[in-house]
Amino acid sequence: MSGKKQAAYGSWPSPVTAEAIATAKIRLSELRADSGSIYWLESRPQEGGRGALMRRAPDGAVEECGPPSMSVRSSVHEYGGGAYAVLDGALFVCSYEDQRIYRVEPGGEALALTEKSSRRYADLCVDRLRSRVVCIEEDHSGDGEPISSLVAVDDSGSGEVATLVRGADFYSSPTLSPDGRRLAWLSWQHPDMPWDRTQLWVAEIGTDGTLGVALQVGGDVEESILQPAFSPTGELWFSSDRSGYWNLHRWQGDDPGDVEAMTKLDAEVGGPQWVFGTSVYAFSGSRVVFAANHLGEWRLYALEEQEVHALPCPWTEIHYLRSEGSTAFFLAASRRERPSVAAVDLDSGEAETLHRPSLLEIEAAFVSEPRVIEFPSTEGATSFGFFYPPCNAEMEGPRGEKPPLLVLSHGGPTAAASSALSPEIQFWTSRGIAVVDVNYRGSSGFGRAYRTSLDGNWGVFDVDDCVAAVEFLAQRGEIDPDRVMIRGGSAGGYTTLAALAFRDVFKAGASYYGIGDLGALARDTHKFESRYIERLVGPYPEMQALYRQRSPRYAADQLSCPIIFFQGLEDRVVPPNQAEVMVESLRTKGVAVAYVPFPGEQHGFRRSENIQRALECELYFYSRVLGFEIPGRAPELQVFNLEP
Repeated sequence: MSGKKQAAYGSWPSPVTAEAIATAKIRLSELRADSGSIYWLESRPQEGGRGALMRRAPDGAVEECGPPSMSVRSSVHEYGGGAYAVLDGALFVCSYEDQRIYRVEPGGEALALTEKSSRRYADLCVDRLRSRVVCIEEDHSGDGEPISSLVAVDDSGSGEVATLVRGADFYSSPTLSPDGRRLAWLSWQHPDMPWDRTQLWVAEIGTDGTLGVALQVGGDVEESILQPAFSPTGELWFSSDRSGYWNLHRWQGDDPGDVEAMTKLDAEVGGPQWVFGTSVYAFSGSRVVFAANHLGEWRLYALEEQEVHALPCPWTEIHYLRSEGSTAFFLAASRRERPSVAAVDLDSGEAETLHRPSLLEIEAAFVSEPRVIEFPSTEGATSFGFFYPPCNAEMEGPRGEKPPLLVLSHGGPTAAASSALSPEIQFWTSRGIAVVDVNYRGSSGFGRAYRTSLDGNWGVFDVDDCVAAVEFLAQRGEIDPDRVMIRGGSAGGYTTLAALAFRDVFKAGASYYGIGDLGALARDTHKFESRYIERLVGPYPEMQALYRQRSPRYAADQLSCPIIFFQGLEDRVVPPNQAEVMVESLRTKGVAVAYVPFPGEQHGFRRSENIQRALECELYFYSRVLGFEIPGRAPELQVFNLEP
């Protein structure tokens, strides 16, 4: 006898509450190391998603080091990143409220370095020799698309901004050589995204601060280059997927062809550059420490004397890798640990958690650990995912029954599912709902060929793989194929809606700021992604018929299962009308539908009260559709066309 109580799957009482998740969902990003201190950003839901700049001093004390009222966050490309820089204690930040750059003075006061305008800044790099900050500028003052440039901002407060490079559609990753005499950067052009093709440039900096003739080091072919950085001896390193996987390369000399592959792994030393300021490798004396993604999980390595060896590391998620002395610092998580600031001593191999901001602790007996699954899909493909069976220390399902399944379709679509402990996933599994997080074709972490296999096939292969995951788990007897739901956000929301419209597998779904009309997305979205869909579907408007054919909005006659929509009303990536048109269409048709709009939210929810309400409403919606009871008080939610 197990000693557990029996109850219907989905109805189990759970200590993993939506309120606890919402209040503890502090998102960490942009770690930096400088002069013995560690810096990072915390996005705090309880403060409306404010980005707080944090510092861990050499003595271990942790405190906020920016102005307490300021949210440090960039809006360049809408997704931001690279919102601050620090060098020898000199601290420069981007304010979310006005998108200006500030120098943070001792005591936390902020001196504005740029004028109040329609310009935005990101990817800050301190040029100490010339008393300036080199960064990306995005100018929204004119008609049409904003103009991107590589600029230098005087750090005295004069307001002077000098343009260094202009002409490409996009720029990123400015980095200075140790002697300050050379600058390297990336650029790319429409219709490419940075994971499709980027160009790497390097130029000498003149005595007047302007750049000499730029030399192109890479990117003549279909090649994605990430994170250029100069070694302590002045060699230019970068990660490139020219081998089929992002691997480390080194350029030395004056010949652009003099590039040497430094790692040759069937793993990804890098990921899609959705935000600025990411880092997957760092220099530690003569060593290079780096992180690589293998089939969805990250591992830590060191490169010494051209030999690669794995480092002991208890974490499976490693981001924003930096080093100082013989210590590597990064943001880490594992199958049983929430994100934290972590460190590994490269000499001894000792790993240490330096700071964990989340107050949410989940008892081990309530944690469902993922199992990697590989399963066959269409066109002879093998696809991947993480499967989480229900887990609750006190509850079990009725004998002879199989649990319902919730399929997760991640965003991007070049993003990837992670095995790191997710309270949101445990929210479902601890209530008796199995979860599969699908790394469908198009996901990163599996090589360029897997990533680009979605080109021209968006809305087809990703949906096929979500369906194939259900079939695989059903054949193994692990889930009830008659009680399957699907959820996703942004591009994952599109996959969700397409699966509901074009497949007869799912009983309900939840779209978080998902795309319903591909043609509208091609016409209305922001500059960074305005041509992205051309690779995923085809040129627009030449292939307008195909766009319509794959758009769930125009397949309302095929939609017959209940859907709940969640939408930020200030979303510029996927505007609210995408959801609202579909809601009205389904309501008119008589399909069960609910709509939960959030004023003040953009693309992704940052406020704790909204995160909590979304989870509670989604669970309640599924309970109404599948017919199970949820403990506690039900949220207020109007569901159209569903019998009480």
